[in-house]
Amino acid sequence: MTPPAPGDYTSVRAAILALLARPEYDDGSVGPVLVRLAWHSASSYDASTNTGGSNGAGMRYEAEGGDPANAGLQHARVFLEPVKAAHPWLTYADLWTLVGCVAIEALGGPAVAWLPGRTDYVDDTRLPPRGGLPDASQGAAHVRAVLVRMGLSDHKAVALCGAHSLRRCHGKRSGFEGKWVYNPTRFGNQYFRLLARFEWAPKTLGSGVRQFVHVDEELRKELMMLPSDMALLADERFKEWVVRYAEDKELFYADFAKAFAKLMELGLRRGEDGKVLNEDNQKGGYASAPKKLDGLGLPGVANEEAEPLREENEKFRARL
Repeated sequence: MTPPAPGDYTSVRAAILALLARPEYDDGSVGPVLVRLAWHSASSYDASTNTGGSNGAGMRYEAEGGDPANAGLQHARVFLEPVKAAHPWLTYADLWTLVGCVAIEALGGPAVAWLPGRTDYVDDTRLPPRGGLPDASQGAAHVRAVLVRMGLSDHKAVALCGAHSLRRCHGKRSGFEGKWVYNPTRFGNQYFRLLARFEWAPKTLGSGVRQFVHVDEELRKELMMLPSDMALLADERFKEWVVRYAEDKELFYADFAKAFAKLMELGLRRGEDGKVLNEDNQKGGYASAPKKLDGLGLPGVANEEAEPLREENEKFRARL
């Protein structure tokens, strides 16, 4: 069988779609964790220093991959190794952003525009310091500070939070536990509808972590919200967009598609032809890093990358 030619992103998209359904993983799909991988690979960007962002695939290095905010994403990265192996010309930086866009649409969300051209850094000297990723335990001031650092407006920030309609939290990874919506593998505006209309009560988990929950006594199901989710209601400018997105799914989809596309491009400079003009890309060209790991990214399965992350995250949770 002829291997896919360099630049054959149709083949890459098909390979991503083929791996999404995993009955043994959370709720039967790896799509949500792949969206989170794309989100986190880009959201380290700092507009004031022009560092971070999806260019470089910095999460391959402990300096970024070991950030406690990235707990659990080692599984997403290992899941993608077969796609990388089948397309060795493809950079991790492009792969990690493309998977988010493909997964969002496959899970019922809007089509998100995506452009290739990100390179893989050859070392970790260009990575931003840890601590730049959003802290889910914080309030509105922190949320806004992070988004200003990333160069995003209020309504783009709220739209991006709509990705919480996908996946669930795990106490062994983030310290938080539960899911935001009833069907966490189906993209929609249910996150905003539930956030705006349900009553949310504080709950302290056995680990000492504080979150908010709504219990449906009839269905005997519990949903959760993070402190950073509740901050969207506490801030009037954020709340305005929560309410609008709860009432207008099409508006949310349109704004989310624009916001996610911008998120994937943070830190990139492109010419009129779409070519990335960043210094590393110009000097090194389209540099694809070699394969790093083998094996499945299943929860609880240790490997040479996941085990150090697990130990560090245990120490981090002990300080919460």
